[in-house]
Amino acid sequence: MNKEDVTVVICCAGMGTRLGIGTPKTLVNIEGKPLIIHILDMLKDYDDIRIVVGFQAQKVINVVKEYRKDIAFAFNYDYETTGVASSFLKGAVGARKYVVSIDGDLLVNPEDFATFMSLSFECIAGSIPSSEETIYLVTNVNKEVIEFSQSRTSIEWIGLIKIKSSRLHQFKDSLIEMMKQYLPLPFVKVRSREIDTSDDYDKTVQWFRDGCID
Repeated sequence: MNKEDVTVVICCAGMGTRLGIGTPKTLVNIEGKPLIIHILDMLKDYDDIRIVVGFQAQKVINVVKEYRKDIAFAFNYDYETTGVASSFLKGAVGARKYVVSIDGDLLVNPEDFATFMSLSFECIAGSIPSSEETIYLVTNVNKEVIEFSQSRTSIEWIGLIKIKSSRLHQFKDSLIEMMKQYLPLPFVKVRSREIDTSDDYDKTVQWFRDGCID
């Protein structure tokens, strides 16, 4: 995958009420760094990165600008009433050939993330389940995602996707509902942790200390 063909959208607009810390989840401290900086560390070789902000937007902007000056910001002013798809599509305006969406509360094994980013086709990433309240992916024998499911499977949906920007023409408030129209898509397994609750946070910190391996 040519890096010049890729736009990365990091969705950080939500309030993260289940975590209960009164600040955007992307700013939680993971071993001395805000989570958003860990994400940007993995994207150091990419030059078209857009961060979608909403709740406490200026806090996120200030932290990012201290680390890197060339990041673009998009605003989701309706973050209290809209979902991730709304943020993603705001950030994807004028995107390059491929656009990647990653949630600002997701920590991914760096090697797995690099592999995902290098793939020259549309795909959906997933992990082994690590949360109780989640959506699962169903795959076929060809290792393609064919369904999103509330019934437990061996793969957890983590919100990490790569899609052609030319296909992003239809608005859906839910990223899952938006992605359903593009299935089947190749599945890519990554090791990751998502932070929704305080228990998720504690487990993610330990996972990071252990080397981001399952």
